[in-house]
Amino acid sequence: MGRSRAKDTEHPAARLGSGGIARVIPAEFGGGHELLIDDTPQSHVDLADPTHLHFEYVARMGAVIDQLRSPGEPISAVHLGAGALTIPRYIAATRPGSRQQVIELEAPLVELVRAHLPLPRDAAIRIRIGDARDGVRRLPPALSGNVDLVVADVYSGAQTPAHLTSVEFYRELSALLAPEGVLLVNVADGPGLAFARRQVATIAAVLADVAILADAQILKGRRFGNLVLAASKTQLPADALPRILAAGPHPAKLAHGAEVTAFAKDAVIVTDATAVPSPRPDAGLFLR
Repeated sequence: MGRSRAKDTEHPAARLGSGGIARVIPAEFGGGHELLIDDTPQSHVDLADPTHLHFEYVARMGAVIDQLRSPGEPISAVHLGAGALTIPRYIAATRPGSRQQVIELEAPLVELVRAHLPLPRDAAIRIRIGDARDGVRRLPPALSGNVDLVVADVYSGAQTPAHLTSVEFYRELSALLAPEGVLLVNVADGPGLAFARRQVATIAAVLADVAILADAQILKGRRFGNLVLAASKTQLPADALPRILAAGPHPAKLAHGAEVTAFAKDAVIVTDATAVPSPRPDAGLFLR
């Protein structure tokens, strides 16, 4: 989820089932194209270079993905939320032969992206239309316990739906993961980070090792932004991440171990009965 743009009506568009409008426009900076939903950037894609991860939180996801298995080795991945398929394209380019499943609620969005930001012909990416949680339950049984990567990056408007934030939901995702598989979750939150703290506590109740990747000011709860939560049944491949994150164009911090425990201290685990959507950002955030 990115920042809002002035209204644009001159580029390819699709009306979504939610009533929103999705558009594909040339990116203002960095080349490539952006997918806008209701004039807020949701994804950036560079067809000429699918390894170009323009959004900061997506680049942090990419840094984790690069640590999975051996460099360049194919992986199996499940993506909840399609956007413009930035991460699936990245995996297809950096790990040829990977097999990927994408679950996306909005068929018109998928059709728009396929038409104007086509996928590489040799990419083994299957897109399934439907609710993310229902879609997970309908995945082939052979995937259970065998998936190297699950990415949860689902937004309805500017918020993550409540039913995709609970401990029951994360148990379903955990069941997909191979013993050393990794879950990546994009969490957007603001000052105080109450929602993010509950999400960390909830994921930690299911998966043994949890880390947080974020801009230091966001991690301190000083402004609204994206935090990437990484988790695994065993040990995360996190040794190289502090150096990688510090060296990037947008330096970030990795919180791991005791820092994560302190971050989630006293946070209440989210259940299906208590779940709420992620906080809605102030409209003024998108005008900066």
